[in-house]
Amino acid sequence: MVFTNPALRHQVIQIYKQLLFMGREYPLGYDYYRTRLHKAFASQQHLTDEEQIKKGIARAEFVKKEIEALYFLKRYRTLRQRYEKP
Repeated sequence: MVFTNPALRHQVIQIYKQLLFMGREYPLGYDYYRTRLHKAFASQQHLTDEEQIKKGIARAEFVKKEIEALYFLKRYRTLRQRYEKP
């Protein structure tokens, strides 16, 4: 992995760690989530152009927001079902 910009390398590592942390609550299990995440990042390992790396980081941020939205929706549905009037 050759990074021309250390700041981009730091960003990639940070988003990977954040996504990995979020996988603890994944419905199919942490092992399933971790292997899929690793494959997704490994498939983009060949990128050396800074613009392409920035696009990948932006896509990872989007995925992070989508996963957060799914977790919040699951929590909302659970609470709604728990406190709904019979």
